[in-house]
Amino acid sequence: MSRWAERDDVQRGASYDERWRALAEAGESIHGEADLVMGLLAELGMERPGRVLDAGCGTGRVAIELDRRCVDVVGIDLDEPMLDEARRKAPELPWVLADLTAARAGDDFDVVVMAGNVMIFVSPGTEAVVVANMAAHLRPGGVLVAGFQTGGPRLSAAAYDRHCADAGLVAVDRWATWDREPFAGGDYVVSVHRKP
Repeated sequence: MSRWAERDDVQRGASYDERWRALAEAGESIHGEADLVMGLLAELGMERPGRVLDAGCGTGRVAIELDRRCVDVVGIDLDEPMLDEARRKAPELPWVLADLTAARAGDDFDVVVMAGNVMIFVSPGTEAVVVANMAAHLRPGGVLVAGFQTGGPRLSAAAYDRHCADAGLVAVDRWATWDREPFAGGDYVVSVHRKP
């Protein structure tokens, strides 16, 4: 069972989105992940909008924003109430109910994005399997980008890097935020690894 599924202190479905709605209404930017993905697609030299897998998509906030920006996007999540909300908001998009250790959505994605602390919510001991499976979804030259909290018993940036290297990925960048603030050893990382 995933760490996410074990939690009973989190909101799911429409109530999960309340936080994002409140931030947007207060004038806050809630699309840093989509902004970063668009920048990565541009850096990859895309002549087309690009293809993105939103792994651990939740209620679809990132995937829906990428679709709005004309990106071909697929969302995958294990939490059915979260996916139900994503389907309600954007029924035209492909939403896949699956565990990230075994999900199959193709092998031609330019970017696989794992936003929202996905890596610290997967089932304990499956982190390497998740990274390897997500790497298998990338086309050659594609990138895996993940943002998550570190510290304490959580997955460390060094352990994540080892999982990526074991999956055949090469480290490209690391930041402290989705806005590309330099990483200086804090407790949140956004890492980019490329498939050769």
